[in-house]
Amino acid sequence: MYIVLLIGIGGFIGAILRYAIAGWVQNSFLNFPLGTLSVNIIGSFFLGLIMYLSEYQGLFGEETRIFLTIGLLGAFTTLSTFSYQSFRLFESYNLMLLIINVMATVLFSMLAVYLGKTVALNFATDVWRGCR
Repeated sequence: MYIVLLIGIGGFIGAILRYAIAGWVQNSFLNFPLGTLSVNIIGSFFLGLIMYLSEYQGLFGEETRIFLTIGLLGAFTTLSTFSYQSFRLFESYNLMLLIINVMATVLFSMLAVYLGKTVALNFATDVWRGCR
């Protein structure tokens, strides 16, 4: 039950962060879902960072990792919103924006995971060693 509570608290925080950050970014862009794209990229970076710091550096314990990845980042990233907004672009026959949205989300989110891994395995290693 404790793990479920951790996931729920993380989800609560992640949902609020998604609302705030996506809304703030989207405020300037009316026709393109840049807010959703942004939170997916940010969330992918932090998911890569946290998972690789956990796996290779032992920085996060299982409970912290679950709180951050399943709870917080699970609610922060927005695949269902991305899918809906992409479908709306399809419905409006705005195929160029649809293609840009799908390709940018997939490519930049994967790049963000890679960057998170790179930070975890290179830069964070030096910082972590200095703290010991």
